[in-house]
Amino acid sequence: MGQDARFEDGREAPLNLGALTGDDLTVLSALVQDAVFPITEMKWDRPSRRLVCLINRFRWEDTSLVKGRNRDPERVQALLVINSVTSIASQGIDRSDAEVILSLMSVTFDGIDDGAGNVILTLAGDGAIRASVEALDVTLRDVTRPYKAPSGKVPQHPE
Repeated sequence: MGQDARFEDGREAPLNLGALTGDDLTVLSALVQDAVFPITEMKWDRPSRRLVCLINRFRWEDTSLVKGRNRDPERVQALLVINSVTSIASQGIDRSDAEVILSLMSVTFDGIDDGAGNVILTLAGDGAIRASVEALDVTLRDVTRPYKAPSGKVPQHPE
């Protein structure tokens, strides 16, 4: 009799995930923690009611880092898409400064009874972006091959 497949045996593949519930979004948030992106790579397509960010996310799912293998930390470009957006607002960032690089710390949902609510992108340095949505619908899709993290290090946070 054969053995069941284990997660560790799977091949690496680009992420393509969706979040329709708060629990889904918690998983997605963990995968985008420490992503960085220029403010110019954030676009609100008002007619399509979609907020799109082209982010450079750290590959937290890379288990070789956890297992202590000698492998360089990696990043990958990914599209973070928030659908059904009715309005956006920000605080603590200057959206007119094209040189600003944003560092994403978390993505959360502040929901209302009917499914509408706010998707909050919390940024390092006390910044935040709020996307008001009719329903929670967020996707994350890798769009490039992984590349060596320019810092060569795993992101660290003071405890």
